[in-house]
Amino acid sequence: MQVGFKSDRGLKRENNEDACFVMPKEGVFVIADGVGGGACGEIASRTAVAMVAEYVRNNPEINITDITTAISYFLPCLEEINEKIIVMSETHPENTGMATTIVICYVGGKRAYFVNMGDSRGYIYRNDRLRQVTEDHSYVNDLVKTGIITVDAAVKHEKKHMITKALGGDLVAEPDFFKANLQEGDIIMLCTDGLYQEVESVEIKKILAQDHTMNQATSELVKKANQNGGGDNITVICIKV
Repeated sequence: MQVGFKSDRGLKRENNEDACFVMPKEGVFVIADGVGGGACGEIASRTAVAMVAEYVRNNPEINITDITTAISYFLPCLEEINEKIIVMSETHPENTGMATTIVICYVGGKRAYFVNMGDSRGYIYRNDRLRQVTEDHSYVNDLVKTGIITVDAAVKHEKKHMITKALGGDLVAEPDFFKANLQEGDIIMLCTDGLYQEVESVEIKKILAQDHTMNQATSELVKKANQNGGGDNITVICIKV
């Protein structure tokens, strides 16, 4: 397994409210994208990734073999994070309204398991095909699923950044869980919306198709997002199987 990661403020944001953490030995990778005024977005995202890392260290026997065991392992962790962010928000007025998206990938043998809340995504690149494994919890995705707008219209929609689920956003954490089979040579990509809102899938595929190390690939993806406008923070993790 080869791993690369990079987080960048982008060109138009004052703070980087994204956070990420990689645990190659344990096979756990996580990205979070904080929301909220002032600095509270970055507090939420950093709290989330730090608590995931601490949880994994304290629970080293992962033993995930299917969706049921993935839920059993990760759901208590996300519930704890959700409660922590809510308490922080209620205790400190300057943190009112803070929340964070999250996407976690666990790689175990020939399978990957994804957990997400919000619009940070997990993909698998294979044979020049980029497949989004996770599903966005967002206002525009809800409109697309109900047939109100098209996928193309969603890309330009004025509310495309509005998320419908986040850690700290509701009293109950309700993440989605996904499983994907892996083949040798696959690249798993986790990212915040700062990447895919600026870089089209065809451009992402061109970069992943190159004979790059995963650190080079993440750097090129961030560079392309900034070249295309850099309107948001950009965070990417790439894992080559």
